[in-house]
Amino acid sequence: MIKMTVTDIDVTDKRVLVRVDFNVPLDNETGEITDDSRIRAALPTIRYLIERGAKTILCSHLGQPNGKVVDKLRMRMVGQRLSQIMGQPVVVATDCIGSDVEKAVAELGRGDILLLENLRFHAEEEGNDSTFAQALSRLADIYVNDAFGASHRAHASIVGITGYLPSVCGLLVEKELRYLSGILQNPARPFAVLLGGAKVSDKVAMLENLMDKVDCVLIGGGMAATFLRARHYETGQSLVEPDRITTATSVMEKAIKKGARLLLPVDVLVADEVSPAAKITAVTVGKVPPNAKIVDIGSRTVEEFSRELAKCRTIFWNGPMGVSEVPAFAEGTKSMVRLLASLDAITIVGGGSTAEIVTGMNLAEKISFVSTGGGASLRFLSGQALPGIRVLPDRRYN
Repeated sequence: MIKMTVTDIDVTDKRVLVRVDFNVPLDNETGEITDDSRIRAALPTIRYLIERGAKTILCSHLGQPNGKVVDKLRMRMVGQRLSQIMGQPVVVATDCIGSDVEKAVAELGRGDILLLENLRFHAEEEGNDSTFAQALSRLADIYVNDAFGASHRAHASIVGITGYLPSVCGLLVEKELRYLSGILQNPARPFAVLLGGAKVSDKVAMLENLMDKVDCVLIGGGMAATFLRARHYETGQSLVEPDRITTATSVMEKAIKKGARLLLPVDVLVADEVSPAAKITAVTVGKVPPNAKIVDIGSRTVEEFSRELAKCRTIFWNGPMGVSEVPAFAEGTKSMVRLLASLDAITIVGGGSTAEIVTGMNLAEKISFVSTGGGASLRFLSGQALPGIRVLPDRRYN
């Protein structure tokens, strides 16, 4: 999938509206940004525009304000961090549409940056409202989508606006498409998929779409409990999706039919509650106590997964191996991060909490590519079209 990018058009002295994904995690108490990797991911496009004298107008959502102004979800903190990173002023607008914003845009000089207020303060954004999209389009001459993580949403700033401005993708979206398309089209083999996280339902479509290409599937995290139950293991009080047990069985049968190895945990860590104070016990998968919850993969599973992944030339990983937000339950996930960072292979981490862990361990540079789109990357790898990508023009060759 090759789309026109910002490098295919003349942006010199133009007003360029860039949809970025600055939906950064915030500390619940202080409101401080706890991980600025999504901001940094957009820097190549922003710098490309600045170097060519464009007037750069950035827009993003932050959190879920549900169409209302929520002071703690204003973009000022994001603007401050971007200004620090860029080493230049970033003006933060009081809104994202309207006469005051249009005036702020008119005052921009070559190479200046304006960050619009939270798009989702307007309910019309998520409703893909055409009037709202038109109001956004009046701010610019060109639209650039560099928000891969939001491109599975048919929102006004993602889809609607492309009907009113010449539209291309940014350098981050181009990179996302290149790496993820490589998995779909011609992955270097052996090719492994490492999956974790809570729900089987989030990843079934992707698994089914990749089954013809994958050599090995390794399953940990909360979703492993559903697969273990499908194999008639006791899972105690672990989260199991009862309506997905048949699905898990089907996935395992398809793996056998396609000649792909499917590995489940052979041992796990269990606790009677999900809290830092919980007592942790390591057990084989056949001996999970009825009153316990699986909270991480065990050391033998880490060893078995590591041996399998070390053989591979391409690895896609999405989802932690345990309840990783509790430090005591994060070692399985951290072991996988350290392993992938050490391998001479194409390693792709599929966004969301997994990406935050990799970044938090300062190992993102050791991974071939850390995707910014959790849900978007899963949907793309499921073979489903992303609304925000589908509307962008394909690159034409003479």
